[in-house]
Amino acid sequence: MWQAPVRWEGGDMITTEHLTKRYGTFTAVDDISFTVEPGQVVGFLGPNGAGKSTAMRMMTGLTVPTSGRALIGGQPYSRLVNPARQVGTMLDASAQHPGRTGLETLTLAALQLGVPRSRVGEMLDLVGLSESEAKRRVRNYSLGMRQRLGLAAAFMGDPEVLILDEPVNGLDPQGIHWMRGLLRDFARRGGTVLLSSHLLHEVEAIADELVVISQGRIIAQGALDELLATSTTIVRSLDDHSLATALRADGHHVDATAGGLHSDADAEVIGRIALANGIVLLELRRDERGGLEDLFLSLTADTDRAAA
Repeated sequence: MWQAPVRWEGGDMITTEHLTKRYGTFTAVDDISFTVEPGQVVGFLGPNGAGKSTAMRMMTGLTVPTSGRALIGGQPYSRLVNPARQVGTMLDASAQHPGRTGLETLTLAALQLGVPRSRVGEMLDLVGLSESEAKRRVRNYSLGMRQRLGLAAAFMGDPEVLILDEPVNGLDPQGIHWMRGLLRDFARRGGTVLLSSHLLHEVEAIADELVVISQGRIIAQGALDELLATSTTIVRSLDDHSLATALRADGHHVDATAGGLHSDADAEVIGRIALANGIVLLELRRDERGGLEDLFLSLTADTDRAAA
């Protein structure tokens, strides 16, 4: 018999506390802590190999942490009663059984969850898979169709929490727009969403907050608007080395690049320090391009494989 999803006391949030996973001497996830509140979409970002998927697997009970813990609504995933009714997950859309049809895949999910079979048709409509597509074998699905099928399975139990790894992978622009609306609506109704994606402009369009991870550690987290509001000053001079030394001595952060110095000091401060040290400036301007791509690249520059 159909039953409404359990409502957790204190809110259906995702919490990680000092979550760590080691494989021998290699640390895949290194002491990460963050919270995803109800009504939020949080983007979980990082370069390939940063530890995102491992962290998500620990949140959903697929990987046992070395230390720390991940909680859903105050409980470890393994202690939830019928967890897929409370947490919708999509961690690997390609893991679906290739010999089953989409309809068979969702029917089996409905039986396992104890929800009425009518949910199958509802979920097919939700994700935009037609009746003829539902009758095709999953092996004949495009990547975008597999993503839609995976989302249908994630929503099957009417969960309050979604944990999604690369949910827009393989979707065309129309599909990405549809996905954005689906997840925003879910959050507006009080749902909790944690998603990873390499399509940074899509994360920027949908996320309320960001958690950025690199080499297993969190390197930035907070509200999207606040993180993107940061800007730097670009300066070039006849003696960048001396200017960088003077700025650092005055307590300012400075990064030296091929195009000049990038500093958190404003233009007036830099101008006064240059004047006091007799350094001729060639260029001085604020860099307010913003955008998640710029932020992401600046945060993960130390682990950029292309740069290396």
